Amino acid sequence: MGDHSKSPTSNFYGILGIQKTASLSDVCKAYKSLVMKWHPDRNPSNKAEAQAKFTSINEAYRALSIKKREEDNACNGDHETKTPKKKKKEEKNDDYYDDNEKEMQISKPILISRTTSRTSPLPSPTFSSSSSRRSTTPIPMDFYTSFPVTSSGGNTPTTPSTPKDPASLSKVGSRRSTTPIFFSQSAVRRKPQPIEKKLECTLEELCLGCVKKIKITRDAISSSGLIVEEEEILMIKIKPGWKKGTKITFEGKGDERPGTLPADIIFSIDEKRHPLFKREGDDLELGVEVPLVQALTGCTVPVPLLGGGQITLSIEDIIYPGYEKIIPGQGMPVSKEGKRGDLRLKFLVEFPAELSDEQRSEVVSILEGCS
Repeated sequence: MGDHSKSPTSNFYGILGIQKTASLSDVCKAYKSLVMKWHPDRNPSNKAEAQAKFTSINEAYRALSIKKREEDNACNGDHETKTPKKKKKEEKNDDYYDDNEKEMQISKPILISRTTSRTSPLPSPTFSSSSSRRSTTPIPMDFYTSFPVTSSGGNTPTTPSTPKDPASLSKVGSRRSTTPIFFSQSAVRRKPQPIEKKLECTLEELCLGCVKKIKITRDAISSSGLIVEEEEILMIKIKPGWKKGTKITFEGKGDERPGTLPADIIFSIDEKRHPLFKREGDDLELGVEVPLVQALTGCTVPVPLLGGGQITLSIEDIIYPGYEKIIPGQGMPVSKEGKRGDLRLKFLVEFPAELSDEQRSEVVSILEGCS
């Protein structure tokens, strides 16, 4: 067969770390291990070196897989020459194999995208009828198909797209063709629309700030190509003064699917209804109800504050429907300004449900001259 030490492929054995006597199965195992180790996406701190090694590993795998397959074919041919009676009997019994006794000829690995099944492993390559009858050696395939590299030489991982000529993958064509069969690597993996979720917060949390822990469950693709469920805790730091509609984005935390990048998750702040306060921009509104007599004669009102505590407010004015009192600096924090809005007290006057004739006369005599 010639001196392998003088062959241009002699250095490929060193790249894959195997002996020259290694079988095709050994070549596949070495390729599987090294391509996982040196993929650029798994070596972000040294991407240039990883890219170079990744390319050389693929070149070595192509060359050696072709060479080992040719050696297997030669061995099979010698065996068939020595046993012509058996071959003749097979030809007589099965005309389908009379002129298709060659194994599938593939000069480069077939890149196959990862499976979408939760239980099925990576798809296996299709074997020709001839090879299933004549040889037990598997046809090599790219294991690390989830991380192809663009043909332009860039470092952005992509997912293989559908080949332009489906007929090239047909049963007969794949057995007879000697041209490389591979999927296009030029398609860029697209990112699906982000997933939006509401994050409810109380006014106290938006006033004082807090840390929210959100547990998510998402689908992820394992190194073996299976889709598995993963759980993760996301930490969201709520800053004082955040308003309804504020959005927090977590990139790539959505479900992962073959052929696409993981989606982003966007949390949108939503305010829970408060039993006392209502937010209007940076201000807070609080309704206060007083009896009619206090509205006319003055009163002292205890005012609760958001987050705890209270202040006492004395009012000497006559309180009428729609009367407001403003307490500065007791509203919501203003983001990036270091100050707070105001607390607006809106008064409601409680009128008596009934008055006697005598009370009516007294009210009339008292208020008759008031304008």
